[in-house]
Amino acid sequence: MKRLLLAVLALVSTAVSPVGAEERFITLASTTSTEQSGLFGHLLPLFKAETGIEVRVVAVGTGQALKLGERGDADALLVHDRAGEDKFVAEGFGLDRRDVMYNDFVLVGPAADPAGIKGGKDAAAAFAKIAAASAPFASRGDDSGTHRSELRLWKKASVDVKTGGGWYRELGAGMGPTLNTAAGMNAYALADRGTWASFKNRQSLEVLVEGDRALFNPYGSILVNPEKHKGVKADDAKVWHLWLTGPKGQAAIAGFKIGGEQLFFGDAK
Repeated sequence: MKRLLLAVLALVSTAVSPVGAEERFITLASTTSTEQSGLFGHLLPLFKAETGIEVRVVAVGTGQALKLGERGDADALLVHDRAGEDKFVAEGFGLDRRDVMYNDFVLVGPAADPAGIKGGKDAAAAFAKIAAASAPFASRGDDSGTHRSELRLWKKASVDVKTGGGWYRELGAGMGPTLNTAAGMNAYALADRGTWASFKNRQSLEVLVEGDRALFNPYGSILVNPEKHKGVKADDAKVWHLWLTGPKGQAAIAGFKIGGEQLFFGDAK
C-alpha cells in the first residue's frame, strides 16, 4: 500500500510539474524608451492572453540590442535606428525587418533656457545654440537609438562634442536616468516623447523644441536569423512579429495613452 501511494504521488507530481517546463516564451531585445514609457506593460499581457507566449524583454540601448541579436541572445528585436537595423539584416543576423510604429524626439531643457532655443523648429540650430552658450547638456552616451540620433544632430550642427568641454555630459545611462540627471543639473537633453510623457521628476524641465522632421523616431521589428544561432525560438518569435505588425498589434499600440495622449503611432505596412 505504501509503495502504491508513493507511485500515485509520483504520477501526480509528474502530471503537474511540466507546466512550468512547457511555458512558451521568447526573449525580445528592445529599447529603454519602449520599456520606460510603459508601452510593454500595455502590449505584452494582450499578446500573451491571445497566444500563450510570454515575451521577456531585455531593455537596453538599440546598439546593445543589436549586439544581443548578433550573439543569438535574443529571438527578436524592437529597436529604433534604421541605419543600424538595415546593417543588421544585410550582414545576415536578422530577417524580415518591418516598420512597427513611430513617435518623435523632443528637446527638453530648463524653463530659464540659457541657450534661447524655446519655440524653435530647427533641432540642429538649437543644438548649435546650446554649444555656443556652453549650456549643460545631458547625453545618454549609451549607443542607444536616441543617442545615435543625438549625435547625428550634433554633426548636422557642425559641433564636435568630444572637444566641447565640461558642458557636455555623457552618462552611459537609459532615458529615465538621463532625464533625472538633466532635471537635477538644469541641463538640456534629447528625449523620446513616450518616456518624457511618463517621466514625473521634471522639476524645471519642459519641452523647448519639437516638430522638426529630423526628430522623427521610427521603430522596426526584426527576427533574429535562426541559421546563425540554432537556439533561436524562430517559430514563436514569428508569432510575435506578425502579431505586432498585424491589425491586433497595431490597434494595441494605438490604444496606449498617457493622460489621454497617444504616444506611439502604428505604421506597419
